[in-house]
Amino acid sequence: MKVLVTGASGQVGAALGRLAPKHIELRALHRAGLNIANEGEVRAAVAAFRPDLIINAAAYTAVDTAESEPDIARAINADGPRHLAQAAKAIPGCRMLHISTDYVFDGRASTPYRPGDTTHPLSVYGATKLAGEMAVLSVLGERSVVLRTAWVYAASGKNFLRTMLRLMRERDEVRVVADQRGTPTSADSIAGALWALALRPNTAGILHWTDAGEASWYDFALAIAADGYAAGLLPKRVQVTPITTADYPTAAHRPANSVLDCRGSVTAVGLTPAPWRDNVRATLAILATPVAA
Repeated sequence: MKVLVTGASGQVGAALGRLAPKHIELRALHRAGLNIANEGEVRAAVAAFRPDLIINAAAYTAVDTAESEPDIARAINADGPRHLAQAAKAIPGCRMLHISTDYVFDGRASTPYRPGDTTHPLSVYGATKLAGEMAVLSVLGERSVVLRTAWVYAASGKNFLRTMLRLMRERDEVRVVADQRGTPTSADSIAGALWALALRPNTAGILHWTDAGEASWYDFALAIAADGYAAGLLPKRVQVTPITTADYPTAAHRPANSVLDCRGSVTAVGLTPAPWRDNVRATLAILATPVAA
């Protein structure tokens, strides 16, 4: 199977490259190698490789900056996926897996969001990601899967876990929002789900995938503090203080509840997600492992 992965330098893109099954002929493209906002580049790259599957891991993910850069966010998150889907459509049998976000919801529900629930994004980021979903499904239909996920982190890249570790080394106290709930999800977990879907060609539509359970950002930070100290990544125990969203204003509005209901998707993917806390510990263990010279 020939698979083209976009956004190969991002958290999920890097995990896809590292965890690719041995029988896959993989072409992993960084933004320098393929700007998905450029329709001509996309068409040429896909036509040259003629993949059986495209996995789109490229995205504009600076949630707050997107509020002041809506055109750039739209070009990458909405136009880019459409370009990829159109290029895939021109290749007989080519499928596409597209990563989306919990931020397509407004967070007003009291229960986890199911794939078919009404979307209502609160931010430019969420709106452009929703537009990307709709473009992929409209162009490719049954040859496409939109996989929504949430609160992505990894041992590399810019993410909440690594930011918290840095702040906890610098400070005796960190203040973290406690009234927004979701599910911390490891990039490796998402990559594993995507590779499982790559081998299930009859799966289509919108799916949800996160690690198991739910947490607030405060809960996530508490876990990082405790497990980071236990792993030797923090020199001291740090006070984690809960605050409200109103105490920490941001440019973009975020949903208060963005927990995703993954039950149906677990069956479709054929995997069981690990508890989020287990994957936090596993990622911290990677960061604590000395790099061989």
